[in-house]
Amino acid sequence: MSSTPALDAAPSTLDRFRDRWTWTAVVANLVGQVLIIVTGGAVRLTGSGLGCSTWPECEPGEFTPRFHDATSIHPFIEFGNRTVSGLLVAVATVVAVLVVLDRRRPWSYRRLGLVPVVGVLIQAVIGGITVLVDLHPAIVGGHLLISMALVAFSTWLVVRTSEGDGPAVLLVDRTTRSLVRVLTALTVVVLVLGVVVTGAGPHSGDEEVGYRFAVDPWAMSKLHAASVWAFTAVLVAVLALLRRRGVAGRPEAMGYTLLAVTLAQGAIGYLQLFTGLPIGLVNLHMLGAAVLASTVTFFVGSLRTRAVV
Repeated sequence: MSSTPALDAAPSTLDRFRDRWTWTAVVANLVGQVLIIVTGGAVRLTGSGLGCSTWPECEPGEFTPRFHDATSIHPFIEFGNRTVSGLLVAVATVVAVLVVLDRRRPWSYRRLGLVPVVGVLIQAVIGGITVLVDLHPAIVGGHLLISMALVAFSTWLVVRTSEGDGPAVLLVDRTTRSLVRVLTALTVVVLVLGVVVTGAGPHSGDEEVGYRFAVDPWAMSKLHAASVWAFTAVLVAVLALLRRRGVAGRPEAMGYTLLAVTLAQGAIGYLQLFTGLPIGLVNLHMLGAAVLASTVTFFVGSLRTRAVV
């Protein structure tokens, strides 16, 4: 007698565990990837990059800062960032286990689960190198850009987790897709120029050296602003095409969400520039950059649909 299909298809206990916790894990990983940018920004903005004199220990023979009369806030800010990094490694490891070992889904999805844990481990090493090379601006800037890339990859993992594994069905035409590629390229330009602006200004990461990149901070700020305006213009053009083509629903909603994030980020950028770059606003601007990278990725993911196989 043949077996019952319904019983054959019944998920195992492990599969039910994955179904319950994978979504939570990938979202927690995305939140952690954004949070590490904020805490890393606090390290840089307060000049706490050398708050711990060595790595992976905070001080020779000690992993945590020591309280004494001459203790400043810097070791604790740096140690706090390292603690968040450790928690992020744990979350990323859980993501890797849940996603990579889920053989019900194709390898094209499962391999994405490796990106967060590998990226975070690489970032931990680079973070140590920044201490050992006394906060060289190129290493510090690269450290931030890799974090932005991890935010984008982690967002894409959330997108893929929430959809099926059927063939991708595009919801927009070729012209719109071409403009979205331009938008994605401009996102990279905006983020890179933002890193250069920060590395050229008074919050370069070292209290004793105010200007780390040998470029004019004001000129770089104007170039950065121009790239944001170009990004905004392309985004408005994409939204206009979506409306003309009658593409409503999730793509349009995500497009307008991206526009709102862009305008808010631009407003914070101008406000921080004309108020003397207070560290609170600068760190909020770094948070906005991470949210922007994530929202662009969500927007790209909304332009297609994949059925459950």
